[in-house]
Amino acid sequence: MDLSPFESDNSVSCRLASQIPDVCRTEDCCLGIDEAGRGPVLGPMVYGICFCPVSKKQELKDSKVADSKTLNEVERENLFQKIDESKSYIGWALQILSPNTISTSMLQRTKYNLNAISHDTAIDLVQYALDSGVQLKEVFVDTVGPADKYEDKLSKRFPGIDVTVRPKADSLFPIVSAASICAKVARDRVVKGWSFSEDMGDVEADYGSGYPSDPKTKAWMLKYLDPVFGYPQFVRFSWSTAQTLMDSKGVTVHWDDDDEDGEKGAQRQNNKSMLAYFSASAGGKGQTSTHQTHRFFTERRLKSLDAL
Repeated sequence: MDLSPFESDNSVSCRLASQIPDVCRTEDCCLGIDEAGRGPVLGPMVYGICFCPVSKKQELKDSKVADSKTLNEVERENLFQKIDESKSYIGWALQILSPNTISTSMLQRTKYNLNAISHDTAIDLVQYALDSGVQLKEVFVDTVGPADKYEDKLSKRFPGIDVTVRPKADSLFPIVSAASICAKVARDRVVKGWSFSEDMGDVEADYGSGYPSDPKTKAWMLKYLDPVFGYPQFVRFSWSTAQTLMDSKGVTVHWDDDDEDGEKGAQRQNNKSMLAYFSASAGGKGQTSTHQTHRFFTERRLKSLDAL
């Protein structure tokens, strides 16, 4: 698994994929979908698909694939190696959703929640398999939200394919277990080898599991919280854990509003207006007044909104 396409810029999402087995272009195939890293406040979420001919289901089952959460790291790595070595009849693809992508999606003006992100990512991966020539006849999915509604959504999106959505699908269907293993192995490797684009010095890599309830994760987040800029892009800003720490430990910021003079509004909150850093004494040649600066930023914001 070559992670370099994602590691070259881990602020954006990235798709990785194996070669498409020739047999998958000619025989009816089944496909499983699962994810890894939905709950952690640190690192990416990885969606994975795995597919093989329906005629090879028993062979896949005999390889002893299982829900990745029931396996330790060594077992997952060994099973992924088996899957990857079975390239004559098994294919896989991954979508690595960076923490930055998750945060900006969830915090944008038009809310894009994690369930919607998950559904769209799964749909895109199924479409990728179809566009690559895989002859899909069966799709098995670990549910996100109500299983019946999700199944109906996928069935309408992909008519002619038999879609099964079940809770705990990764423990029920070997092809979903295989997808789960691919996704989990990719996430573990990415988190372990994370390269911080921010200048953080010799940052500690012992951040625990990444889950908000993990004491190691909490301690790491507290240690590396910048009171002004918050967290590096390794952290999902949209998680309440991160927001709570920033609210309690960060510097208070007043954002100027069009309906209220920036300086007066800031003074009322015993703060300093951002515009103060751009204004100068009135009337000076070549200098910009607070009013002009405010007008400039207002016009820029309106243009940005018009472009959305």
